[in-house]
Order: sequence, then C-alpha cells, then structure tokens
Amino acid sequence: MAGDWHNAMVRARENAPFLARGLDRLPELAELLAAGDAEAAFAYCAAAGEGAGPAVAMRRERLALALTLAIGDLADVFTLDEVMERLSAFADRSLDRAIHEAARARTDADTVDGFFALALGKHGASELNYSSDIDPILLFDPQVLASTERHSAAETAQRMARDILRLLADHTEEGYVFRVDLRLRPAAEVAPLAVSINAAASHYESAALAWERAAFIRARSAAGDVERGERFLASIRPFVWRRSVDFGAIDEIAQLRVRIREAYSGTPQLGPGFDLKRGRGGIREIEFFAQTHQLIHGGRDLRLRTSDTRAALMALARAGLVEEETATQLATAYTRLRTVEHRIQMLEDRQTHAIPDGDALERLARLDGIEDGTSLLADLEPHLSVVAEAFDRLLQSTETGAADARPVGELVAASALADEADLAERFAGWFDGRYRSLRSTDAQGAFRRILPALLDALSQSAEPSRAVVRLERLLEALPSGINLFRLLEARPGLLEQLLAIITLAPPLAADLARRPALFDALIDRSAHDLPEGVPELQRAMMRAEPLGNYEALLDRIRVVTGEQRFALGVQLISGTHDPLDIARGFATVAEAALQAALAGTVAEFEKAHGRIEGSEMVILGLGRLGGEALTHASDLDIIYLFTGDHGAESDGERPLSATRYYNRLAQRVGAALSVPTAEGPLYDVDTRLRPQGAQGPLAVSVESFARYQRESAWTWEHMALARARVVAGSYAARADVDDIIREVLCIARDPATLREDVLKMRAEMASHKPAKGPLDVKLMRGGLVDIEFILHFIQLRDNVALDPRLSRVCETLVHTGTLPEEFARAHDFLTRLIVGARLLAPDLTVPSGAAGEALARACGCEDMDALLRHVMKARQEVARVWRELFEQELELEE
Repeated sequence: MAGDWHNAMVRARENAPFLARGLDRLPELAELLAAGDAEAAFAYCAAAGEGAGPAVAMRRERLALALTLAIGDLADVFTLDEVMERLSAFADRSLDRAIHEAARARTDADTVDGFFALALGKHGASELNYSSDIDPILLFDPQVLASTERHSAAETAQRMARDILRLLADHTEEGYVFRVDLRLRPAAEVAPLAVSINAAASHYESAALAWERAAFIRARSAAGDVERGERFLASIRPFVWRRSVDFGAIDEIAQLRVRIREAYSGTPQLGPGFDLKRGRGGIREIEFFAQTHQLIHGGRDLRLRTSDTRAALMALARAGLVEEETATQLATAYTRLRTVEHRIQMLEDRQTHAIPDGDALERLARLDGIEDGTSLLADLEPHLSVVAEAFDRLLQSTETGAADARPVGELVAASALADEADLAERFAGWFDGRYRSLRSTDAQGAFRRILPALLDALSQSAEPSRAVVRLERLLEALPSGINLFRLLEARPGLLEQLLAIITLAPPLAADLARRPALFDALIDRSAHDLPEGVPELQRAMMRAEPLGNYEALLDRIRVVTGEQRFALGVQLISGTHDPLDIARGFATVAEAALQAALAGTVAEFEKAHGRIEGSEMVILGLGRLGGEALTHASDLDIIYLFTGDHGAESDGERPLSATRYYNRLAQRVGAALSVPTAEGPLYDVDTRLRPQGAQGPLAVSVESFARYQRESAWTWEHMALARARVVAGSYAARADVDDIIREVLCIARDPATLREDVLKMRAEMASHKPAKGPLDVKLMRGGLVDIEFILHFIQLRDNVALDPRLSRVCETLVHTGTLPEEFARAHDFLTRLIVGARLLAPDLTVPSGAAGEALARACGCEDMDALLRHVMKARQEVARVWRELFEQELELEE
C-alpha cells in the first residue's frame, strides 16, 4: 500500500508522546507499520488480545488499532472516512462484546435478547474521533430480557449496565477501551442507567426536547439485540422526522445554538486554547448547521435522512436547500477540522479539541506535516471563517423583531383598509381567544409582527371581506399558530405567497384551511419546480410508514399529491411557470397517484384473492388526463381494462373469475382514489366513458374493449378515444392497447356522416351545457370544446395527428398546412386561460384587482381588458376555421 510510512513513523515518534510510547510498547506492530504492511497491521490488531480476558483483550486491541490508524493517517494512506469508520466499527464490536459478557454474568441465559445499545453522536454517524468517548443509550425489553430468581428484568438490566461501564471505561494498567457517557438517555437526571423500551417510547412521545430530536438524526442500533433496536428506532421515527414542520422545535434549536456560543468559555480567537469543536466556526457549528436543516425538511424529504455530516450537507445542496458552494465549503472545512482534531488527540491520547500552546503547538504542526504553528493557524483560519459566516446566517434567519403594540384598530386605521371600519372591530376579535392559534401570548406577538403586511395585502384584494373570511378559516383550522407565524416572520417570501393564496386564489385558500400542513410544501426550494417524472413521484408516494400498511399508503398518496397540486397552484398564481406546463404538471401528479393507488390496491387485493396468471389491470386516461392538460379542478376520466383470458380464475384463498376479479378490483381502486381518508380526498373519478357507459361493467377485457370500439361505439366515443392514453399498466399492455386505439381511430369513415355526427353532438352539448360565465372559454362558442371538435373531426376524417395531446395535434396540423398557426395560438391561449381561471376566477366571472392582474399575466396580457380582447380574437379565429371546415356559422356572444 503506497504512502510515506517512514516519514509518518518519524513524525509520530518526534512529535506525539502517546504514539511514541505505543510504538515502543508494541515493537512487532511498529515493524509492520514501518514496512507499510497495513493488512498485516490490522490482523495484528484483531489478534492483540488473544488469550486474555475480555477487558484486557479489548484494551490491547484498542491500543494497537489507535497506533495503526494514526500512522496510516499520517502516511496519507487512510482517509479521514476510513479512520472514523474503523474507530466506530471497533466501538460497535467492543460495546457488543461488553453486552454479551454482562449478559453471561447476570442472566440465566447466554443471550442478549431484549437488551441493546443505540449509538448516538459521532458514534452513531460512524464519525468517531481518534480519542473519543461514546454516547450510547442502553435499552431493554422487560418482556424479553432474561431474568433470574433473585432479580427482575429491570434489576438485571441495571446490573448489566454497570458491568458494561466497567468493562469499557475503567482505567487499568492496560489503559481503557472507551469513555462512556450515558447522559443522552431519556430523562437522564432521574432515569436508571438502562431504560425500558416502554419508558423510553413514552418519553419521546410526550416529554422529549428538541435537542433530543437532533441527537436521533445520528442514531443507530449498534450492539446487543440489534434487530430489536432497529425496530425501536423505527417506532420513534415520527418523533425525529416530523411530517409537518415544527417551527417551535426549530426555535428551541436556534436558542440552543445561541446558548452553545454563549456558554463557550475557551479562547474566542484562533490560537492556543481555541477549541476546534466548540469555538466559533468549529466542528459543532457545522454539525448543527446540517442537523437544523435536516430537522426542518427531513420529515418530508427522505433523501436528507443521513447521519453522515458531509453527506447531509451535499444532500441539502442537491435538494436546493443550501447553496452548493456553501455545502462544499462546509464539507471541506469539516474534513480539515476533524483531521487536525485527530492530530491534537494523537499527542497524548486525551479527549481534547483545544489547540495547544508553546512547544506542543509546534509539535502539532510538524505532526500534521506543516512547517510551524503559525502556518497551521493560517491554514485553519479560512475554514473557521467560512463556517462562522454560514452559522451566523443561520442564526439570523431565526431572529424575531418587536411586535407593534398599538391597538388593532389603530393598525387598521393606519393601513389602506382605513375605510373598512367594520374590519377593525373584526380583527380585534381575533385576539379574544376564539381561535386556538391566537390564544398564546407568543402567538399573538408573532401574528402582530406580520399584521401590517397582511393588512396591506388584504387592501389590494378585490373583495377584502371575502379574503378576511378565508384568512379566518385558516386561523380556525390551525391547531397552533406560533410555528407558522414565526416562519412567516422569518421568511417574508413565504408570507407573500400565503397572502397571495388568501387574496387571489379561493380554491387554494380552501385547500389550506382544510389542511394547514399543505403550507409545508412551500418551504423547500423545490416548491418552485415543476414535478419530477411519474416514476419519481410514484416512489415518493409508495414510501408509506409503516411499510405494507394499506391505509398508511392511501394517506401517503394523498399527502404527496396534495402537496404537489398545492405547489403547482402557487406556481401558477405567482407566475413561476407557463400555465401549459402547470397543466402538464397536474397530469403528471395524477398519473403517479393512479399508479401508486393501483399498485397498493393490487397488493392488498391479492392477499385475499390471489393473482390471475398472465393477466393485469390497465387504466386508460381520457379527456384532460389523457391529453396531459389537467386543471386544479379537473376530475379523472378513466376506463378500467384487463388483459388475459376473461374466463380465467384467481389463485387465492377466495378465488374469483377474471371478470368479477377485475370489476371488484376496479371498485377498490376507485375508492382508493376518491374516498376521503384522514388526509382528505384525492380525486373525483369519472368512468362513464367506458363501453356501454354507466350500464356497462366497470372493467372489461382488452379484447372486449377492442370489439366494442370496432363494432358498437358511437362517433363521440371515438372522439373521446382520440384523447386516450394508458396511464397505468405494463409496457407490453400499453403497447397492445395503444395498437387498438390507433387501429380504431384509423377506421375508414364517410366524411359527410362524420360531419353530421359532429355537428349534431356539438349542438346538443351547446343546448344542454351553456357557458357558465364570461370566462368559461371551455363551453362558450368559439372556445375549447369547439377546438376539440375541430381537431377530432380532422383526426377521424384524415387519420392524422393521432396524439392525445391537443397542443401536439395543433402543431402537426399547422405543419401540414391543414390549420393556420393562429388557430394553434388560440388553443394555447384559451388553455392557459382556463387553467388560470380555475384558481384565480373559479366562478368564471371577470376578476378585478390583483387577481385579474395575475390572470392577465398568466395569459401573457397587460391587463384584463387586453385579456378579454384576446379572448374574442381567439374565438373569432376558431369560428373562422369552424365555418371553413363545417360550412356553419358560430354565434359568438359577447
């Protein structure tokens, strides 16, 4: 193994008394290291305690391993990661051996069942120091741990804990194994050394502090009954990773960070006595920086749940939560500071993080391969500065200002709502205790700090009184207001988004009042991004806890879908993306939800009814779902199909014929999509486009579907099929159904008969479904329905442009010269308008004020007057094409 082993040995002997003594004490190991034989050196470490009792054996291995890792580290052969991982693995082995020895001595059974150790801190993260202590939590299950006639399981556990401490921490002539600190256990000031799992679970559910959540970010089951320890960690996972952001806990963490700085009594400036761990810009500030962001966002983003500090920093950067440059700088600083920390501890094997003075500083520099102490300090200074600046920014992000103490009436009088006299009294009533979210003094103070901005936004609403009602519904729905109000105070951009939701978009405000946790979706920077692909979203939806729980899965699908739809809605009203892209995003989310619901329901259904060999369910999406152009208000038009022999039978305990099997499964899938759960509703599902409509079976075989479409379907059903695509099913099934759709759409048709059918259907639709308002550009003549009829007529007449996405159809027909480019622009404009109007003008009347401005911007217009002129221009273009194609005039009402 390459590396300058000789130079490392010289530096160790000349500069690190502990290493020099160790090399003299273990000459055989010194020879192996001098020869650069790392593999043989590790073998020597493993055998160092052979023939000795466990206490002596572990101490001898510890000394040998410390020497081997130190020399290999100084020789630049072992990376920091390898050093930390080997030290942590040795801690695992030692702790496990101590537990086994204690169990043999204190129980009637030679087993550690029911007793385990959780590793926390650097040990839990596999980042142990060169001369670190360990911070385990010793837990036992009183129903499982072996007891004796004289001692209960609880008494046995305490005796085992004391034995473990003696085996690992007692200083003998052979040294020690690890210093052991048990102060991280639940209620450490009163709790016994080993805590029962029931007492621990109760503590974490009801009495734990925020710092304990942070500690468990790096927890793992390390020794003893490891499997039981892993189950315990899984059971308290909701305590650590909160699905909804707990800003009260974050505030506690912020205060803890401040107290850590205030409590530091070492040298404040870099130099002798400065603590690389606790000092300003030190190791602990890097760890807290990462952990604070993990606590905020890790409950919703599983990619952030890592115990490795540097991996956490880079994950935060990939998630867009931390600037990549900041993450890289902190990770680099962590590596350098931890390396020098190890060098400090190599000097005398002391658990210290302070830079030494005098000759010791010079020896530390030479041990590190640097000329002198001054150069070493100069090398460290940029890293500490970068960390300190990043940590300062984090502290500043949680600071709060003073609330305006004036009466609410005076605040209203000083705002643009001064003329709304009735609102002043109404606002004052918010603080009389009627809302839980505003009962505490802290909550009222935080709310007062955001009240001026809130009043200003309400004044710009077209209907302030209605916006106030929407705000009151949110205040009533909040279980607690302090977390949200502090977040809004700290993040003005989020406050602006909330105010836009309340004043501009009634559907989004209603969603938020039903589920205030939706606002968490806006905290991440990814909230401004369009959704990922269907596979990524489906995986996120399938990560339900506990695994295999069907109800938890349905809740998880609703949580992810709700957050994605809410974020897309906010992107629309804020003008972040083109409404056409938003519409595709809505469709992507719906498709992922369909696939996740189908997969989960199939797995649950198979438990009772088994599977049908060579058969599967296929879901066909039609309408806006098929065309990838959903709005926030769209339901899902779907058809359930199944492949294989319709006469086959399932192989479960309760077998069903294929037809009954898939019709029951379709009912279950429909319920999974539409029935409200604890997390609310998901989608309204419309299956009326299936063969034979409401009179036909819910699910039919692919063969029956094909036969019906070829022999019995009406023209309007083939028009609907022009916007159909498979949204759930295997690749093979998708290909088969796609072939059927294309074959049906390409059937030869008499143009005159087709024209007659199309005109008759549109006339009936116009008489039964008139436009609902001046912005109902879907149903009004010259609107989107007329566009669809034009496109489907051309598709079925000429067998061209067979794509369910109407924008693509328009592009193709423009390219072939069949339609003018103005027609394609009219389609896109009217689609943007209907997508935006579903949120900004849900009653399809012309909105005024800020909502009207937002809708105009979304459609690329200067104002609402320009938008209405553009609507008429688009309708006139559609009417012109309709006249040329069908020789029929459209009456365009104003």
